[in-house]
Amino acid sequence: MLDKNASSRFYQSLPENFTDKFLLTRALTHRSYLNENRAVVEDNQRLEFLGDAILAYIVAEWLYNHFPEQKEGFLTKMRSALVHTEQLAFFARKIDLGSALLLGKGEEQAGGRDRTAILCDAFEALIAAIYLGTDIQTVKYFFYPMIESQIDTILQNHTEEDPKSILQEWSQAQGYASPVYSLERENGPDHEKVFEVSVSVDGKELAQGTGGSKQLAEKAAASAAIRKLGLRE
Repeated sequence: MLDKNASSRFYQSLPENFTDKFLLTRALTHRSYLNENRAVVEDNQRLEFLGDAILAYIVAEWLYNHFPEQKEGFLTKMRSALVHTEQLAFFARKIDLGSALLLGKGEEQAGGRDRTAILCDAFEALIAAIYLGTDIQTVKYFFYPMIESQIDTILQNHTEEDPKSILQEWSQAQGYASPVYSLERENGPDHEKVFEVSVSVDGKELAQGTGGSKQLAEKAAASAAIRKLGLRE
């Protein structure tokens, strides 16, 4: 099912001891492909769920070991910066993951191979597949160099201060509970979904945001709330 000539860079980036073609195929299968190929029984969403948790753990461990003097707030911001949608999609592009994806015809024509949300999800699924096919140490060997390649840039640009973290800190400083993000509506076909999310603090809606995924829409809503409150972005 997979053509190794399609993306030599992607396949060459994989750990040598990760040889499970079934898991790899599952990680690369977008739901749009599942819809058009009834013989395929599962897309990559379950693997994405697991990969998200694995990434959160190994990034937290890496940061804990590399910044022994930093407090929890800094570590939390840095973790958010390293695992948010755009950053994971960046990592996916670096290994040319998009060229190996299994997409439906509509998603293919809509440019799905370079869609940030799809790349992020597939990268998380790939992390889970590598973990299940090998072990956690192999995942670390695969992902740690990516962290190391970006950590200086994140520190220099202060991109660890993502809007959701800033809004969270402001909310706690005011004595409120964490901001609540609510999905207001979801429009468009599967390959061009647009999500609209509102964010509320202490029961009051502050702002709304839209994006090609729930994560991006939440981030946009947080950015809008920060501007409304006059906080730094």
